[in-house]
Amino acid sequence: MLRQRVVTAILLMLVLVPAMVWLPQSGWALFAALVIALGAWEWAALAGYAGRGRQAYGLAVFLLLVPPTLIHPELLQWSAPGWRAFLLGIYGLSALFWLILVPLWLRRRWAVRGWSGLLLGLLVLLPAWLAIVQFRALGVLTLLAVLSIAWVADIAAYFTGRAFGKHKLAPAVSPGKTWEGVGGAVLGVLLFGFVVGPWPGVSPWAWALVLALLTGVSVVGDLFESLLKRLAGIKDSSQLLPGHGGILDRVDSLTAILPVSACFLLLLA
Repeated sequence: MLRQRVVTAILLMLVLVPAMVWLPQSGWALFAALVIALGAWEWAALAGYAGRGRQAYGLAVFLLLVPPTLIHPELLQWSAPGWRAFLLGIYGLSALFWLILVPLWLRRRWAVRGWSGLLLGLLVLLPAWLAIVQFRALGVLTLLAVLSIAWVADIAAYFTGRAFGKHKLAPAVSPGKTWEGVGGAVLGVLLFGFVVGPWPGVSPWAWALVLALLTGVSVVGDLFESLLKRLAGIKDSSQLLPGHGGILDRVDSLTAILPVSACFLLLLA
């Protein structure tokens, strides 16, 4: 299993890094749209759909993302001129969802089924696509820095939890996660964030608060997908990535961190 995970991870990096570095902005947007469409295909299973229903949803999401790429290419740029209010609305709605509604969702454990589940998928996936495209317009290193918040949080939580974890965070949803792991994740992200450096014009205190909130959002994103899989009776979102599960299993934290990061930076910068 470990060998399979390593091989899959290497192959993913061989695809992701060249696409991130060398594709033009429109090409990157379409590449990201394809990944999001595959995630939508997996999401449909969480909403109770199978076969052609899943395929239709994945295709519909992809086609929904093509017009902004071709008709309004200015949306592919950071803080797209003339679209600031629209972007703040999209990212603000997403931030409210992840910071307020999802923590409540984790307590109430509402099921995601039918058309309401598909609409919820749009709220989760579309802002993440827009954010990953816009961050890349700021530069590959900026995009990697944002993505690394989720990766650092995950790695720090894993090792801290294994070493010191005693108090379960959400045993009914994800038995392996502990409060000690969350604390390690916050410290790891704070260290990473200050090594990379605060966003220009943002005070150190505001930067520390943003990093701590983003770490919490990362944990919430992970728990949310775990809850939905449990409610749907699914172990992995799919088997597209041998040894890793599916697309959603790898981007659960990123679907939360990307739009929330974009919202914070639009407000703070």
